[in-house]
Amino acid sequence: MSKLKVGVLGATGMVGQRFVSLLDGHPWFEVVSVAASPRSAGKTYGEAVEGRWTQADSIPDSVAELVVKNVNEISEISDEVDFVFSALDMEKDEIRDLEDAFASAETPVASNNSAHRWTPDVPMIIPEINPGHAEVIPAQRKRLGTRAGFVAVKPNCSIQPYVPAFHALEEFGPKSASVCTYQAISGAGKTFETWPEMVDNVIPYIGGEEEKSVEEPLKIWGEIVKGEIVKAQRPNISAQCIRVPVSDGHMAATSVSFDRKPTRDEILERWNAFHGAPEAADLPSSPKPFLTYYSDDDRPQTKVDRDEGDGMGVTIGRLREDNVFDYKFIALSHNTVRGAAGGAILMAELLQNQGYLQAK
Repeated sequence: MSKLKVGVLGATGMVGQRFVSLLDGHPWFEVVSVAASPRSAGKTYGEAVEGRWTQADSIPDSVAELVVKNVNEISEISDEVDFVFSALDMEKDEIRDLEDAFASAETPVASNNSAHRWTPDVPMIIPEINPGHAEVIPAQRKRLGTRAGFVAVKPNCSIQPYVPAFHALEEFGPKSASVCTYQAISGAGKTFETWPEMVDNVIPYIGGEEEKSVEEPLKIWGEIVKGEIVKAQRPNISAQCIRVPVSDGHMAATSVSFDRKPTRDEILERWNAFHGAPEAADLPSSPKPFLTYYSDDDRPQTKVDRDEGDGMGVTIGRLREDNVFDYKFIALSHNTVRGAAGGAILMAELLQNQGYLQAK
């Protein structure tokens, strides 16, 4: 099939760079447009990211010579692409308005940003967990007055390790949980070179992150009612989010109680057997398997295991009974791959597979 033509908004930032890197050679999508702030506009992409390219791979040749556009050039960008990925670094209201403007110009938006996560008719999707939430898109299109345009978002990087682990156990009724996430500096768009204060340091606060960690899972587990996604009422989650001196990878120390306490063997069986829609549809970015359990006492480790499934897998370990909750365990995911650009790309693959993304 012919590749869909895509643009990357906010292409010069860390997550935008990850989009560009991951999309190089993608079998379904081709980057034909990159956009950023006015200070980068007019430069080639290679010039715009010179001296601040953060990816392990070199800048893709297919993108290096593209001229960066101003993200506000909505018509010009929309004329070139079938849809856009959004990695904008702006004020939330500005992001919301800009994403709506692209959608209104009949250019669908697959967003990594938080601006639209609580818009009731905007699906917030982890493809293995709530692919059916895409069914709210027609209601959003009706509100926007569009034929093809819409916005879909992926959730916050902090919830990616533990929400899939909980979801695989939904038949047992997870009812309450305590989560402490240990989050890499790339989640703040930083490296050790740009944030030397993080070397040999831990910061016990990440603005807004605990609220997202508590609330976003409830929208993911919610249901569509009259053209809006109504959040679930459970599980009740308590969260603490800590910034640690790690380059990439978010780890979650998690305790959980259930309506019906499963056995340890039942939990392991459900994790090992879990398959989502992306794997069933053989989507290009789908990890196989999605969840991997390690029996070693010292796994998962951030440096060792964050790249499981090309950074799209979730690794779990240290499952044991808890003296306050039913069980506790450790989970890990790559925050800029599964938790950011890679998760949005997989969401876009799902939306194309479902017929929501098409060539103009």
